[in-house]
Amino acid sequence: MKKGRVIFLNGVTSAGKTSIVEALQERDDIFFYVVANDLFQEMIGDKYLRQNYWKYLSEVIIMMYHTARLYSDMGKNVLIDGILVEREELKPHYRQLTEILADNPLDIVEVYCPLEVCRQRNIDRGDRYETQSEEQHALMAKNIAYSAKVDTSAHSPAECADSIVKALFSAGN
Repeated sequence: MKKGRVIFLNGVTSAGKTSIVEALQERDDIFFYVVANDLFQEMIGDKYLRQNYWKYLSEVIIMMYHTARLYSDMGKNVLIDGILVEREELKPHYRQLTEILADNPLDIVEVYCPLEVCRQRNIDRGDRYETQSEEQHALMAKNIAYSAKVDTSAHSPAECADSIVKALFSAGN
C-alpha cells in the first residue's frame, strides 16, 4: 500500500497554520486527516498541565507523530498543525520527528508571518497572550529542511493552500 503524505505546518501561534488547514480541507482535489498540537493537548487534564505543562505536552506531541505515522501507513494524507520547539523535554525535537516518520513521505512547510502581525493577531484572538508568538519563536528548532514556505501576511489561507499543493503535489512530487 502506498503511504500517505505527511505535511507538517510549522509556525508560531497566530502565524495562520489552522486557517491553512481549514483551506486545505475545503479543497476538492486532495483530502487530509488532521492532527494538531491543540487537539492532542486537550487529551491531557488541566490539572496535569498546570502541574508540569511541558512534561505532559511533550509526551502527547510524540504520540501525535506516531498517530500521523499510523495514518500515513494506512495510505492516508495527514496534516500536522504544530510547532517544532527545542525545549529540554523534547530535545532533539526535530530529529525525533524525522526519525518517527523516517519511512513515511514527510514535508515540512514553514508557515511564516512577521512577529508584529502575530502579536496583533494574538491580541485580536483573545485566547493567546500578546507575546506568545515571540516566546515560541525563540524556542523554535533551527536548520529545518523545509519543502515549502508560505507567508500568511502576504497571502490568504486559500492562496497559501494552493501554493502548498502546487509545491508538494505537482507532477514528479
